[in-house]
Amino acid sequence: MSVYLKSEKIIKEWVDYNNHLNMAYYILIFDQACEVLLEKFKMGAESAKTEKRSTMVVETNTKYISEVKEGNEVDTMLTFFDHDKKRLHLKLEIIEKKTKKVSASIEWLSLYVNLETRKVTEFENEKIMIMNNFIEKNKNDFNYEDLKFSSKLKK
Repeated sequence: MSVYLKSEKIIKEWVDYNNHLNMAYYILIFDQACEVLLEKFKMGAESAKTEKRSTMVVETNTKYISEVKEGNEVDTMLTFFDHDKKRLHLKLEIIEKKTKKVSASIEWLSLYVNLETRKVTEFENEKIMIMNNFIEKNKNDFNYEDLKFSSKLKK
């Protein structure tokens, strides 16, 4: 029950002295995969440059579940997505390709920001339609269990 976003191969520079993926690089992998999603919603790097609109993460809940080591290949999957007028709520998982084990998960809440004023703003109607269509298309693949931030959306 999830939507594929991106694959990565764990490189030597990301592995720490415990011989597994350093926690900072889990966040990097999650962040890069989320950028794939944001581009679909016209809220990624291009939007920041041309429209002066972007998202900023304000809260996360990360779980490190199973080790990933150098050379392992992982997929990052979106397991939940929702929004209100100003917020994105999503959950991602990193899955080790060979074993299919969940290595880590992150749930996060982001705010939509006008980069010129540095203030939270509402999503444009076009972006709301894109997100709503995405939810409608993928809602049967989402996992609605064990979400920490659902009550923070203002619907």
